[in-house]
Amino acid sequence: MPEASVRRAGYGSPEAGLGAKDSGKAALWRLPSRPIVPAPMDDRTPSAAPTDADLLAHGREILRAEGTAILQAAEGLGSAFGQAVRVIEGCTGSVVVTGIGKAGLVARKISATLASTGTPSHFLHPAEAMHGDLGALRRDDVVLALSQSGETEEITRLLPHVAARGIRIIALTGSAQSTLGRAADVVVPTGPVREACSLGLAPSTSTSLLLSLGDSLALVTSALRQFTHEEFAARHPGGSLGRQLMHVEDVMRPLAQCRTARCDDTVRDVFARPLPARRTGAVMILDNTGMLAGIFTDSDLARLFERRNDAALDAPIGDVMTSRPTTVLAGTRLRDAVALLETRRLSELPVVDAAGRVAGLLDIVDLVGMVPPETIEIAAEAPPAAAA
Repeated sequence: MPEASVRRAGYGSPEAGLGAKDSGKAALWRLPSRPIVPAPMDDRTPSAAPTDADLLAHGREILRAEGTAILQAAEGLGSAFGQAVRVIEGCTGSVVVTGIGKAGLVARKISATLASTGTPSHFLHPAEAMHGDLGALRRDDVVLALSQSGETEEITRLLPHVAARGIRIIALTGSAQSTLGRAADVVVPTGPVREACSLGLAPSTSTSLLLSLGDSLALVTSALRQFTHEEFAARHPGGSLGRQLMHVEDVMRPLAQCRTARCDDTVRDVFARPLPARRTGAVMILDNTGMLAGIFTDSDLARLFERRNDAALDAPIGDVMTSRPTTVLAGTRLRDAVALLETRRLSELPVVDAAGRVAGLLDIVDLVGMVPPETIEIAAEAPPAAAA
């Protein structure tokens, strides 16, 4: 910044804060005498505005810098990682994740990932801990502390109180020789990091690295616990994830709400009956034992009219039904059933129990707007659902 600009900003001359070493102590910078304001435009060196290509190149540089740091961490991962996983897996209390600033935000996310993948966890704000929240810690907990420098004041002040309770500490930090590293039982080092911002200051590469290591700890521990789809679904009952993990019986129409008929009922009689409260486009034909004999859909009825086959309307529905239709077993995940509907171009899918008795009907009308398009894409990659 030019000298004139420095003076306008309120600092006096550039040398104003560099007092003589009159007592052998380094002089302090003098505070500005009035608020700091940006220098006038005539004091700034004009520069060409960056192009879109410049912005794109810069964005790619940042992504490469952060990605490279994560790949290097993967290659340098040592035995301490496995030790940390064992400590977390053996924890009989909660994994208490702590950090402050940007590392604190990352810590909250890691805690949420742990909790959702089978490891009880909560976040502890290190500053609030010193004002009563230490009471949230129990002796059977494990503390996972995040600090790239390992010298964050709020974290280092917390450490003696954690140690006094006999609680084990896992550190994600840049150096095992830092205050945090020396206090920890296990250190998973991030190593020296160059932040991706142009100033090399804003937490960016370091937070990406902390987040990736935290995710790795959570997911490897989850796999070690043999965490199941059912357990995951129990923790995610809402949203898109919850819908993907629902079972067919959660959304099917129970048998009592479905249109049913016997094989010797005529088509005309079946469609003359009052409709159930929720209209469906299919009639399930049952035999005398309650087993599914076939299905007759609105499309089948339309084809009879198109062919002017009026005589078939007074014939047994068993003569024109689709025998041995595609079915899905109760207990099948909804995303697998949706994939079956998609791949076989079906609108209705009978649900049967293990003995083959009809339990209900899955109607695509009920799924519109409920199952996101990506559910079908994910399900298409999964093993096919059981069908009879």
